[in-house]
Amino acid sequence: MTDLRSAGLLGDYRSDRCDMVTDFYAPCLAVAKEYDRAVGYFSASVLAVLGRGLDRFAARGGTMRIIASPQLSAQDVEQIRAGYEVRAVLERAALKDLQDACEDPRAVHGLGQLGALVAEGRLDIKLAYISAGDRIGMYHEKIGIFRDGQDLVAFKGSANETMPGLVGNFESIEVFRTWEAGDSARAMRIDQDFGDLWYDRTPLLRVLDFTDAAKEIIESREHRSSGTADYVLPPLDGAMITVPRLDQPGQLAIPAELVVRDYQKRAVERWFEGEGRGILRMATGTGKTLTALSAAAQLARMLAKRDEPLLTVVIAPYQHLVDQWSRDIAWFGVTPVRAYESVNRWYGDASALLDALALGTRKGGVIVTTNATLAGGPLQDILERHRGHTLVIADECHNLGAKRLRDKLPANARYRLGLSATPERWFDDDGTASLRTYFGSVVFEMGIGDAIRAGALCRYTYTPVLVELDDEEAELYSEVTEKIAKLMAVRDLVDDADEDTPLGKLLRKRSNILGHARAKLPALRREISGRRDDWHQLLYCAEGRHPLVHEHGTSDEPTQLQQALMMVGQDLRMPAAQYVAETRRGERQELLRRFADGRDLQVLLSMKCLDEGVDVPAARTAYLLASSSNPRQFIQRRGRVLRKSLGKDHADIVDFIVVPLDQSPGAQRGTERRMLARELARVTEFARLADNEGQTLDILRPLRVRYGLLDT
Repeated sequence: MTDLRSAGLLGDYRSDRCDMVTDFYAPCLAVAKEYDRAVGYFSASVLAVLGRGLDRFAARGGTMRIIASPQLSAQDVEQIRAGYEVRAVLERAALKDLQDACEDPRAVHGLGQLGALVAEGRLDIKLAYISAGDRIGMYHEKIGIFRDGQDLVAFKGSANETMPGLVGNFESIEVFRTWEAGDSARAMRIDQDFGDLWYDRTPLLRVLDFTDAAKEIIESREHRSSGTADYVLPPLDGAMITVPRLDQPGQLAIPAELVVRDYQKRAVERWFEGEGRGILRMATGTGKTLTALSAAAQLARMLAKRDEPLLTVVIAPYQHLVDQWSRDIAWFGVTPVRAYESVNRWYGDASALLDALALGTRKGGVIVTTNATLAGGPLQDILERHRGHTLVIADECHNLGAKRLRDKLPANARYRLGLSATPERWFDDDGTASLRTYFGSVVFEMGIGDAIRAGALCRYTYTPVLVELDDEEAELYSEVTEKIAKLMAVRDLVDDADEDTPLGKLLRKRSNILGHARAKLPALRREISGRRDDWHQLLYCAEGRHPLVHEHGTSDEPTQLQQALMMVGQDLRMPAAQYVAETRRGERQELLRRFADGRDLQVLLSMKCLDEGVDVPAARTAYLLASSSNPRQFIQRRGRVLRKSLGKDHADIVDFIVVPLDQSPGAQRGTERRMLARELARVTEFARLADNEGQTLDILRPLRVRYGLLDT
């Protein structure tokens, strides 16, 4: 394009048919020498909207004239009524608009161009308002003119010269070109209307110079972006409004002080070899978060070379994990949008981020959200709007294979990275398949054994403690197992083990019978009494109440966690506290701090809250009172205590294993054998990497022989 005629302009533009910035504004600015605009609202952030077109416009020596009407607050109106000078009130309101633009990181580039145009005398701004008798009102017309030295293009319509006006709203404009016979007269009339406005010749309106008033706050932008003192604007009432420093664009970058391990580099390389899709099967404690952010930073850098922004969406199961991710993301140079809890707290920021990415005014951005918020309509609407590059990072991605979540993952994301120590979903082949379909196959594996050998996790000893079900528990276990067998005999239900399905509920109930076995508490007392002087001890309890409580219709029996807390804290007088779902966020952080200090909190008791993502590297001993036969849970819990920390190179895991009664009836032998096989699967997994593997396996050898499970 060399002039307006060659820009291929249409007679009208509408949001459902085009992108107004890309299809109209940018091409016109790329070839125009003059740009005049009169609008109801003007925000400096629009200069970020205009992007590259404005760069070329400024480089060619283009000139700009803008007439706008500031947004008057109720306080402004009251001051005018109270006798304040109208000009002073209008200038103050317009300066506040400009100040708001300075606070918006999307406007960094545009404000730089604005400052250059003002400094070189190539941008003038005026304020317009209605003045008729006692009436003070807003000028709300919207017209514009582009000139290239020979022709002009005039337009009018609904779009304001603001970020939402050009991007977020549904707008339309009509365009009139002087080289088109039917358009010429209309184009010239709009040009004349602007001239009358500029020179204050329009009845009912008054137009005031504003360039000099705006110059100081515009020029201060350079000082703020370079890290000097904030600019302070004195409003009419004498109070001081501080304009904060501008943020940096949102491109992730690997921190200089981060040491990326060789295996993490290999993981990133494998993901890129998979064309930006795949699952990293990495053991808990091996740095999945930093590996993923390193991959995201390299991808962002690659796309930035092509001047293409990247939206990164991080999905984590729980709010505390969103907070942990956000801290790491901030280390990589970006303040993310935390999308959880009240929609009003994050929707505007997320929407503004997507607008800026669509306009190319930010190099990138990050939204971190929970599984629950991802599934909600507001975030789905936000992500659906995005048409640029998207990277989805799913922490503990196995959770997203659940029926209620698998269809909520952004379908327009070209780049996808799943993270999990155990990406396969237990008893849910359909869910596992959906994860592979979305993220791709496992492209890198780093198991616990590999991590221990690499020095990423510490070595450990493993002690299985054998306990038995009592008669009532054994009978209930047998009943539930029979019901499970009948359901699983129906082929369609084999892959339907979500928590809320009949099969899922029965599996959970059977697991709870083992987890709540009453014989575990006396066994715990014996084990923990021998470690009364040791600190940094984790105690995992079964969730909820004993299944027999529900069977009997009573609720007076304390939960396992309550009984364990009383035993440890009162009977053994060991400083202890519980870390559960009801523990408030601030209190959780304080508990983890106290536990890590090792001075006044010796034992931390939990149920599921310490399973996924919570960092407790100081933990040296873990008691597994309850661990489901789902491999994911016990692998997560083992990884939790194997994290390295200062002064720690070894850990102990004490696992309470339910075994059959010595004198059980022969009719129960099949049920007992299956129960023992499930428990032994965990023992075998834990023992094979333990320093005391041989000793551990010897403990259970008699039972293996008795039930024919030597190969288990």
